[in-house]
Amino acid sequence: MTTGTLRLATRGSDLALRQAAGVRDEISTRRRDVELVEVETRGDRLDEDLITELGRTGAFVRALDEHVLAGEVDAAVHSLKDMPTDMPDDLVVAAVGERAPAGDALVTRDGGDLADLPRGSVVGTSSLRRKAQVLAERPDLEVRPLRGNVDTRIQKLIAPALQAEHERRVEADADHKGDPEAREDDREYERTVEEWFDDLTEFQRGALEHELDHEYDAIVLAEAGLRRSDLFYRDEYEVERLDRADHVPAPGQGAVAVTASDPDVIETIRSAMDHEPTRVATSVERTVLAELGGGCIAPIGVNALVQGEHVSARVRVLSADGDTEVKANRDLPLRSYREAAADFADSLREQGAADLIEAAKRAADTDTAKRAEEGDE
Repeated sequence: MTTGTLRLATRGSDLALRQAAGVRDEISTRRRDVELVEVETRGDRLDEDLITELGRTGAFVRALDEHVLAGEVDAAVHSLKDMPTDMPDDLVVAAVGERAPAGDALVTRDGGDLADLPRGSVVGTSSLRRKAQVLAERPDLEVRPLRGNVDTRIQKLIAPALQAEHERRVEADADHKGDPEAREDDREYERTVEEWFDDLTEFQRGALEHELDHEYDAIVLAEAGLRRSDLFYRDEYEVERLDRADHVPAPGQGAVAVTASDPDVIETIRSAMDHEPTRVATSVERTVLAELGGGCIAPIGVNALVQGEHVSARVRVLSADGDTEVKANRDLPLRSYREAAADFADSLREQGAADLIEAAKRAADTDTAKRAEEGDE
């Protein structure tokens, strides 16, 4: 078995680096030196309008694995939900770490659940699945695209109120300039704008710098990402967990996977960090997704949990507007969970899931062709 430094490829976002650091720490307990290697992916360079196409190409993932297959690094760290279900022949999932909370969370400035949002409120999300599930529960809401790292998305939520307050304070400073008594009488603005700014957190100051195309009343994010980024509990906003019965997570959500090709490296990583219940549950989820064939093009939620001798699986396939859906729960036998998951997917297709997925693919193809035509003009 090789004993040199293990080189782990990772994307360079804050969340990706935190996940990779966790993997590094687990492997290091086996007395192996581990080095993180940041790799820029094609997905990191794409325009926001093309992000949906990543569901077909795995652009956030493929570049990392290409470095593994080329022998430039020993392994690659991924968010499992971003990994395509088809894998190169020479590459395997060496380990799936113990899962963080798999569900989604609603983030608002002042607190409250999805049901508390006023009619017409704007919800931001980067996910077709989250959009469809939000609209299924609240068709009176407006869902707009929201991109960026986890901290950037939250900063976009709180930015409008902070920017408006900053403008009011700048105007108050101008009104009070040269008139100290007026400032003393105006208790709301008795502090200068500089004093107000100095009291802001670094997170709030970052929000002030964003140029905004839209304002959001709430955003939906993965709870795991919030927790791994140390952003779940903050004073600047409120977080409410969404019920996983209705807001079914993406397959693999909350789990971190490591891919490798060298047998010695695979064994080292697997023995250091593989969590069998998580591996089984996410294998069920990814088998259902692969059999349905939706990728990231269709709004599909799949969540599984090992419970004794069974794997409890929940699936929800929706139309893009959340108006039509196919959903089902099933307990799968642990001894044959892969075959049972495939059978479950077959029954969902027969119930109409195949039609919903095909409609989503046609819509995606239409959008792609439209963008191509616009690019030629």
